Amino acid sequence: MLVLGVETSCDETAAAVVEDGRRVRADVVASQILVHAEFGGVVPEVASRQHTATIAPVLRRAVADAGVGFHDLDGIAVTCGPGLVGALLVGVETAKALAYALGKPLVGVNHLAGHLAAVFLEDPKPFATPGPPPFPHLALLVSGGHTALIRVDAPGKTRLVGSTRDDAAGEAFDKVGKMLGLGYPGGVVVDKLSATGDPSAHALPRALAGRDDLDFSFSGLKTAVRELLGGAPPPEGQALNDLCASFQAAVVDVLVRKSRRALVREGLSDLIVCGGVAANRGLRAGLAAAAAEDGFRLYIPSPKRCTDNASMIAAAGTQLLERGVRAPIDLGVDPGLPLNVGP
Repeated sequence: MLVLGVETSCDETAAAVVEDGRRVRADVVASQILVHAEFGGVVPEVASRQHTATIAPVLRRAVADAGVGFHDLDGIAVTCGPGLVGALLVGVETAKALAYALGKPLVGVNHLAGHLAAVFLEDPKPFATPGPPPFPHLALLVSGGHTALIRVDAPGKTRLVGSTRDDAAGEAFDKVGKMLGLGYPGGVVVDKLSATGDPSAHALPRALAGRDDLDFSFSGLKTAVRELLGGAPPPEGQALNDLCASFQAAVVDVLVRKSRRALVREGLSDLIVCGGVAANRGLRAGLAAAAAEDGFRLYIPSPKRCTDNASMIAAAGTQLLERGVRAPIDLGVDPGLPLNVGP
């Protein structure tokens, strides 16, 4: 089964062709990072206009790279939420028109379900445990817009067991990166500088770390960094590296601690990690150490499958198509679509 995935939920225009929900035949991403960098963050209207300009050539390239024609596709999967409403509309309306013109089945995919499916894509050099995880398993979803612990009993059968009460981990990384003058997106630079920093240089708070629940909070950590700076210019050199390492350690510590607790509470032995922050080297190292100590199996996609991409949407779409799910031609978008809505 060849499925074309289309992803335009935020600031990446992406298309991919995936075979049988596992093998990536083509994966094309047109990034808007340079476009939004001058604004210090994503501007929704600008993102929508960029999607409109790039989606047609991105689709054509993905099909060409896969070595097939549009008529060889068995279905089309498109992100219908959550995300920026204007950005989502570009992808959904394009996918609907394409499905109608080709006479191919269409499915709307929850962006979060796409992240959960990314671990099932074949990777020549998988991180941690090779192969797809068994069901049921626990998922730690960490991105710029979401931080959650999710029990996954089967494709499409999920239960939220913990989530952030305010900011997502990825948002905290980028906002702190901006405070430190590291540009946009700052989270990647924070991770890089942390590699040579001292994580014990600053005693930053771990919000909700001692509570018995599985929720997260990162707004207080951002405030602590701002107060530490005290209105002064950001530090430079080793002092900057130390601050980045201390901040990253505070985030990773809570994510790892809550994940371990959730695995025990749910009686599970398999943890998948997905979303953009899953590419963070500090988080990967922290979870790998916890897995070695506790004995659970850890599954993390390659970094390029962690950030927004269309191959994960095609993988999740394949799961829907195999269950006979089809979207109507009037498929709409939902910028606040929760994970437990839909088939």
